[in-house]
Amino acid sequence: MRRIVVTGMGAVSPLACGVELSWRRLLAGQSGLRPLPEWAQALPARIAGLVPDKAGDADGGFDPAQAAEPKDQRKMDRFILFALLATAEAVAQAKWTPQDASALERTATVIGSGVGGFPAMAEAVRITEQRGVRRLSPFTIPSFLANLAAGHVSIKYGYKGPLGTPVTACAASVQAIGDAARMIRAGEADVAICGGAEACIDIVSLGGFAAARALSSSFNEEPRRASRPFDRDRDGFVMGEGAGILVIETLEHALARGATPIAEIVGYGTTADAYHMTSGPPDGDGARRAMEIALRQARLEPGELQHLNAHATSTPAGDESELGAIGALFGRSIAVSATKSATGHLLGAAGGLEAIFTVLALRDQVAPPTLNFENPDASADGIDIVSGSARPMPMRHAISNGFGFGGVNASVIFRRMD
Repeated sequence: MRRIVVTGMGAVSPLACGVELSWRRLLAGQSGLRPLPEWAQALPARIAGLVPDKAGDADGGFDPAQAAEPKDQRKMDRFILFALLATAEAVAQAKWTPQDASALERTATVIGSGVGGFPAMAEAVRITEQRGVRRLSPFTIPSFLANLAAGHVSIKYGYKGPLGTPVTACAASVQAIGDAARMIRAGEADVAICGGAEACIDIVSLGGFAAARALSSSFNEEPRRASRPFDRDRDGFVMGEGAGILVIETLEHALARGATPIAEIVGYGTTADAYHMTSGPPDGDGARRAMEIALRQARLEPGELQHLNAHATSTPAGDESELGAIGALFGRSIAVSATKSATGHLLGAAGGLEAIFTVLALRDQVAPPTLNFENPDASADGIDIVSGSARPMPMRHAISNGFGFGGVNASVIFRRMD
């Protein structure tokens, strides 16, 4: 089997724009959760994991001009800009900007999104209702199509290999990484740009999730405390936004061109629950099977994994289900981090960002902290949750999970490079 390695990473997160700054802030126990603007005051949940802007964060704020020229920005929803900025960082680290036709034709682009340009869709409806259908922009449709993040990345860099966009809700970017690795192993590409992007913090999406009682609403005055995976007082997730993009390629290809492998992708598994449209079974059967498939592909036993970045959205049912799967498969043998406690839930981009955090944990030999784990839920008994502060620890293998509405589960295992 062809060995697949990560050679570049890029991140746009509620903690910061940029991989290393996001990582430093995560390890320091900082939170990217903030109050929403005035337009959200009528909502039950009035906080989110907003990507900071330059005005509020000179070092880590988002500048759209770094993603696209001003004349092009009006053609793109925010999630596309996030994807472009994260990709720029990833390909710069990987040093992958080929000019020859054969290399461009052997580069895949697989960027998932759970929702795509939801704000652009909502705005189009508002324009139609308030000003009439003839006032719509000619860029309305391409601004919100979920595959246009991958499309714009492909166009910008000239990548002409396979192009794809998983839209499997909150598992989308884990599946994007898995699909991209499959393409490379199948010989369809030598390199892939993969991950996810999401930006759907909008009154309609927030209102819809709130109506489903999925969002945290008990900590509006203390945003930092709102996302509390595995804690007894959790009451829902906090919506986030951002992008996480990885450059992956065969080890042979990376070494031949002088690239530096950061970690190896050794296992991937995906399953369906066939249980309920918005929640998994209490015992986490589908999640467990996804992790088992990834372990089999990696030819590893559960005890050979040291670290797990959990999906852990801070919903009562979802966390309990995942803990059931973790307990059944690993018991207390694995250190579990839940980084959505710091970023909120980036939906379709969550898996890309958390895969990056998992790779960095292996690189730096440290597991990031789970914030707000103050009153452990009974379902967390017997599970080793990394809480309080980051934990330095030796690790060779780590797994990252992503689960989504519709009963989709996906897990990816990374190995530290020797």
